[in-house]
Amino acid sequence: MPQFAIYRNPGRNRDIPFVVQIQSSRLERSVGRVVMPLVRRSGTAPPDYPLTPYLHVEGEDVFANPFDLATVPTSRLEAIVGVLPERDQDAIIRALDELVSRA
Repeated sequence: MPQFAIYRNPGRNRDIPFVVQIQSSRLERSVGRVVMPLVRRSGTAPPDYPLTPYLHVEGEDVFANPFDLATVPTSRLEAIVGVLPERDQDAIIRALDELVSRA
């Protein structure tokens, strides 16, 4: 289960088609994975901002939502849909940096 792997959302919220694993691969022995929801973009989507970057996954326009990080048991995550490209990985890291910045 590599870092930045994308999974279909194991939850019930249809506005969140995917989650992305942000937890380091070094922690793969843990029973859960820290994930960030990838929310469908709509008319109410936040602007494309470092905190909520826009991404394109499996034909869907989504934005990353660092405000709703969650730990999901690995048993609930199905097959990996893909892995974010490096530029999108960088956008996720910037969003996390923005979230925890002291500024």
